[in-house]
Amino acid sequence: MSYKPVLGKNGEYVLEVNKSGQEMIHNPLLNKGTSFTKRERDEFDLIGLLPPHVANLDEQLRRAKSQFDNKEDPIEKYIYLRGLQDRNEILFYALIRKHIPEMMPIIYTPTVGEAVEKHGHIFRNSRGLFISPDNIDRMEEMCHNLPSCDISIIVATDSQGILGLGDQGVGGMAIPIGKLSLYCVAAGIHPSECLPIALDVGTNNEELLNDPFYLGNKHKRLTGQKYADFIAAFVEGVKRNFPNAILQWEDFSKQNAFTNMDNYREALSSFNDDIQGTGAVTLGGILGAMKIKKEKLTDQRFAIYGAGAGGIGIARQIRGALVHEGLSIQEAADTIFVLDSQGLITDEREGLEEYKKGFEKSDAIVGGWLREHLHELSLKDVIQGAQATVLIGASTQAKAFTPEIVRMMMNNTPEPVIFPLSNPTSKSEADPREVLEQTGGAAIVASGSPFPPANVGGREYVIGQGNNAFIFPGVGLGAIASRAKVITDGLFAVAAKAMADAVPEKNLKDRCVFPPIEDIFEVSRRVAVAVYNQAISEGVGVAGNSGDPEEVIRKAMWTPAYPKMVKKP
Repeated sequence: MSYKPVLGKNGEYVLEVNKSGQEMIHNPLLNKGTSFTKRERDEFDLIGLLPPHVANLDEQLRRAKSQFDNKEDPIEKYIYLRGLQDRNEILFYALIRKHIPEMMPIIYTPTVGEAVEKHGHIFRNSRGLFISPDNIDRMEEMCHNLPSCDISIIVATDSQGILGLGDQGVGGMAIPIGKLSLYCVAAGIHPSECLPIALDVGTNNEELLNDPFYLGNKHKRLTGQKYADFIAAFVEGVKRNFPNAILQWEDFSKQNAFTNMDNYREALSSFNDDIQGTGAVTLGGILGAMKIKKEKLTDQRFAIYGAGAGGIGIARQIRGALVHEGLSIQEAADTIFVLDSQGLITDEREGLEEYKKGFEKSDAIVGGWLREHLHELSLKDVIQGAQATVLIGASTQAKAFTPEIVRMMMNNTPEPVIFPLSNPTSKSEADPREVLEQTGGAAIVASGSPFPPANVGGREYVIGQGNNAFIFPGVGLGAIASRAKVITDGLFAVAAKAMADAVPEKNLKDRCVFPPIEDIFEVSRRVAVAVYNQAISEGVGVAGNSGDPEEVIRKAMWTPAYPKMVKKP
């Protein structure tokens, strides 16, 4: 059966149901708990199975919030919310949407990182699909076992590059579950259309292999051709079983992230949020900073500290935006300086990974720079030599942006753009509040994880969060609505601009370059409309029956509320 309600003639949402009794109470997509009406209790064999009081959704929300507040630790709050999601999806999403600033850091970063690490120890209930080499040849059977096969969006991870935590084995399933929760909360995609997938190809994490509570396959990771064959079989399985779904690759290792994205982006509608989403949200923040500085993007020099999926994704997105502003690809790349664990990426580097190519610097550019070390150019060398005006952290190297680094940025420009974006909070390259203090409020800062406001010189500065959730839900919704066959770089470019344009003027006046997190539903709507229009413009999408893109997206966005339930004929 379809779990998505339809709008009835009288303006009321109606869901036809072919289940009854315990099947409904224990199905989170159908369960209303104490909100089943007296008619529904009679019609669906629920008499005596529930307390007699019929509660409305508002009453349930107050009770659920009270229970949430009684949990002291973030991980206990996470466990409570996951339990609620497994009991009653509508109540879960209504609660999150009502309390987004408070609860988003629980279901997503930073708390989800702890949930990943403790997965086997806090496990309560299963969700989604666990696919491994042992069962990859039975995908049809697995998909048939799902509560809903009407899937629009899939988030899949092999858990090798989880946040700043690295290889977390099957525990990485918490990330797709959290990401899909944001698709529902931020973009109004119905939960029955979402499918989290853990690709269990083993783990090299010895701590997990020795943990008696670890729930994944206890062997080393597949590599080489065996891994490639497994991914190919998975993609074919997705194409057979969910031909119209969008696939989001999530938290793969650096090289696998780029390989999978590039190999399959035209085989099925897919993208990598760590690469493209991170790039787009960062570009959006930089565009906001340009509004504050009243300068052009083409006037900037960019230092990106970290050359993993996020760092190179940011570099690619900035390069694309500079090309759109009129620079050649090479001219754009010449303004972007990317550093990895060995220092600045240069063309003298032997064995440079394929995904980093295009950003290596020649001796003609850096040959005359002073070098702190003989064989590498450090972050300090790059900031001084490149005269960087924008500094982005994607390294997971805590406190890497020292006061000396910040002072050097101030020497290059009166208003340096400094974004320590690494997650979780413990991995951030700097505390953005300290950066503001060190620059007397002159720096334009943003972070990857939530930080409290800073008070500098008697003025309060809100720390904008460069959260991918401002981008990927809207991209997914726009792609679904337009039935996009390919998720192009152009879709992320317009998503970045739409997000930047959604930042309220008040925020910009307060030197905050990202929208308030409570505006995420409206931001996602605007991003989705831009993506929808761009997909049609590029010829990778198809216009809906309505001639108004705003109307198409508005109608596609689900709001968590209980529908009227009637017996399916």
